[in-house]
Amino acid sequence: MQKEGFYAYLQYEKRYSLNTIEAYKNDISQFSAFLLNEYPGSNPNLTDVHHKQIRAWVVSLMNDKIKAKSVNRKISSLKTYFKYLLRTESITKNPMLKVVAPKTPKNLPLFVEKGNMENVFENIDSIYSENTELERFIKIRDLLIIELLYSTGMRRTELLGLSDNSFDHSQRNVKVLGKGNKERIIPVSKDLIELIDTYLTSRNKLFGVTSCFIITDSGKKPYPKMIYNIVNRILQFVTTLTRKSPHVLRHTFATHLSNNGAELNAIKELLGHASLASTQVYTHNTIDQLKNIHHLAHPKG
Repeated sequence: MQKEGFYAYLQYEKRYSLNTIEAYKNDISQFSAFLLNEYPGSNPNLTDVHHKQIRAWVVSLMNDKIKAKSVNRKISSLKTYFKYLLRTESITKNPMLKVVAPKTPKNLPLFVEKGNMENVFENIDSIYSENTELERFIKIRDLLIIELLYSTGMRRTELLGLSDNSFDHSQRNVKVLGKGNKERIIPVSKDLIELIDTYLTSRNKLFGVTSCFIITDSGKKPYPKMIYNIVNRILQFVTTLTRKSPHVLRHTFATHLSNNGAELNAIKELLGHASLASTQVYTHNTIDQLKNIHHLAHPKG
């Protein structure tokens, strides 16, 4: 029963998304399967786990060539679970206190250069046809998707969750429902509001008022792969980055803000990060920029 109570705790108290809860379930189930295989007779609720058993699981994951980042996520799932067991007095000692997470390589976020982002909006006409009303709608919708992701830094799931009521046209902002069902308000430009109005006029003319803000070519509910395909198609014309995903535009949003002097705390709030540590990765680009300025401007640079 401890596990079911834990998942209910994640959903109703922590207000985690169903996808996040499913990830926790998978991680804990994998650890439980390891215990049953290596230590027959183990308690399925993990109330008698020893830290050496957790270490053995971590070693087995590393031996299976699981990336350190994925291993750390699984360790994080166990940490949250055992904290819950302590809180409910199902255990008296936390076995995670003696478990050390493997070091992860620091991968700098990929982002699109400012000039290349400007090319996206300048070259959009050459990518899309406008022979029919539907084709004109698709062009406006796809441009709007790129604009929203780049101008607000919202996540793909947050974009998919938008409704017409998410936008305040007079105050020029958008209300986004982020991780943990936490709402945040992101300002948008006058030009973006005008693009939204143009999109809504085109969408409603073809399909009428819909429950979802973004819709498919046939007026149905959008899906994650659709957003990825649109972003990937457009970015391939302006960048040679190995990844051309919606998250790259989120990184681009944050990097461009940082490079133009935005305070880290402001970027944190706009991105909806729970911790400033998650946002600090974007400062490396500013440091690189300062190095270039120093090299070009200083007599001994």
